[in-house]
Amino acid sequence: METSFCEIINGSAVAREKIPHLSFDDFRKEALKIVESGGKVVQFFGYTEGKTDKLLAVLRTDKLLVAGCDAPEVYPSLSKQCEPFHMFEREIAEQCGIRPEGHPWLKMVRYHPNYRGKKDVFGNDYAKEIPGNYDYYSVEGEEVHEVAVGPVHAGVIEPGHFRFNCIGERVFHLEIQLGYQHRGIEPLLLKAEPKRLSVIADSIAGDTTVGHGVSMSQAVEALTGKSPDAGARIIRVIGLELERIANHIGDLGALSGDVAFLPPANYFGRIRGDFLNMTLLICGNRLGKGFVRPGGVRFTIDSEISRILMERINELEPQIEHVLDLLLLAPSVLARFEGCGAVSNHDAEKLGLVGPAGRACGLPYDARRCFPTEHYGKFDFPETAKPTGDVYARAKVRAEEVMQSIGIIKSLLAEPIETQCVDFANPDRSSVWAPSSFVVTVNEAWRGEVSHCVITDETGKIVRYKIKDPSFHNWNGLAMSLRDTGISDFPLNNKSFNLSYCGFDL
Repeated sequence: METSFCEIINGSAVAREKIPHLSFDDFRKEALKIVESGGKVVQFFGYTEGKTDKLLAVLRTDKLLVAGCDAPEVYPSLSKQCEPFHMFEREIAEQCGIRPEGHPWLKMVRYHPNYRGKKDVFGNDYAKEIPGNYDYYSVEGEEVHEVAVGPVHAGVIEPGHFRFNCIGERVFHLEIQLGYQHRGIEPLLLKAEPKRLSVIADSIAGDTTVGHGVSMSQAVEALTGKSPDAGARIIRVIGLELERIANHIGDLGALSGDVAFLPPANYFGRIRGDFLNMTLLICGNRLGKGFVRPGGVRFTIDSEISRILMERINELEPQIEHVLDLLLLAPSVLARFEGCGAVSNHDAEKLGLVGPAGRACGLPYDARRCFPTEHYGKFDFPETAKPTGDVYARAKVRAEEVMQSIGIIKSLLAEPIETQCVDFANPDRSSVWAPSSFVVTVNEAWRGEVSHCVITDETGKIVRYKIKDPSFHNWNGLAMSLRDTGISDFPLNNKSFNLSYCGFDL
C-alpha cells in the first residue's frame, strides 16, 4: 500500500529530517487509510517544540511506519471514523490541550493540567477535580441500577473505579475510571539526569520492570550508539521470559482461586515464587529492578547460576504441566471459564487489544515474532491465537506461553553465556545523545506490546519521551468482556485480563 508515512526499524535511531512532516489533512488521511486497511496504532501523541504543537504517529502493518505534522488546536477526530485512535486522542487532549472535535467519548485519562498550561478542553477546575468526579455514562430505566466498586479495594491492590450499569445482575455497561495514582513519569523523564532514566523505568510498572527496562535501554542505546554484546542480549531475553512465566503462573493461580479450585491456586502460588526467586538469583531482586541498563546488563549468568537455573526449571517443568492439566481439564473449571467474558475478534480489532488478551480473541500479533529485538530473532514463534475470546482462551494462551518460555530459557542456558557487565556504580558519563533524532522501541512484555519513543532536539536534549504500556490498549477490552454478562463474573474476567493500574496511570 502506497503511503506518505516512512518505514523505520525497531530500536534504530533515525534523523528527524527523514520523518515525513505532512500537512494535517494529509497526515489524518494517511493515518486513517493505514489503520482502516488493517494497521494498528503503536504510538500517537503530541509534543511541543518552541511555540509549535506537533503530532506524531507510529503505526504498524508488517512494518513500522511514522509521520508527523503541526497540530491544529481543534481538529476532526480520527476516532469518530476509526476506533483504535480513541484512547490516544483522549490522552493528547489532556496532555496538550488539543481538541479532537466529534470524539465519541472525550473524557480525562489521568486528571492533570495539560503540559502547556493551555485552556483545558474538558472544562475541569483542577483545584476541585479528582479522578472519577464527573458525570458517568448512565442507562435509564425503572429497573436499572448502578454498582460502584473502588477506587479503594479490599486487599493489597492499586486504585481504580468500576461503575456498572445493571438490570438485576446483568451488566449493560462497565465504565472504568483510572488516574488515581498518576505520577507524571513522562514529564519527569525530561528533567532527570540521563543516568536516572533507567531507575525511573524500573518503576513504571513493577510487574513489568524488565519489559520497560529493556525498552528504555534500547532507546538510549540507539541514541548513544552503544550496543550490548551478544551475551547481554541473551540474558535480557532470559529476564523477559522469567518475568513472563512468573506473571502468567500467578494469573493462572488467581483464576483457580476465583473459581474456588484451590489445589492449582496453591501450587501455582508456590511455583510463581520459584520463578521470582530465579530472577532474584540472577540480579538480587525478585522483580528484576536494576537488572537491565543501557549498554547491557548489570549481572551475568555464570556456569554455576546457569546450572542452578537449569536444575530448578527441569524440576518445575513437569509440575507445571501437571497443574495446567489439573486446571484446564477439570469440568468444573471449564464450566466457569468457557463462554465467560467473551470479546469478539471484531471488537478486539476495533479496540486494538494486544498481548494474551488480543491473542485470545484471534489476533496473532506477537512483537517477538513480528519485530524481534535482542536474541528473539533466533526463535520461531508459533501463533498462539484462539478464536473464542473468553476466560478459557485467555487462560489457555497463558498456559501455552509458559511452556514456550520455559523452552526458550532452557535453550539459552544450554551454552555458556559471556558478557561484560555494565558498571552501574560508575556509569559512563561520556555518552553524547544523537541530536535531532527519533527512536521507537517495541517489545513483547508479558501483557503485550510495550513501546517507548524518544525525540531529541538539535543539542541532543530530550524533547519528548512517550511511554505506552499494553494496559493502555486493554482496559477497554475488560469493559467489553462484561457486556451482557453477570456482575458476579467481574472478578474472574478482571483477573483473566490482569491489567496494570500504574502502567496506565504513568
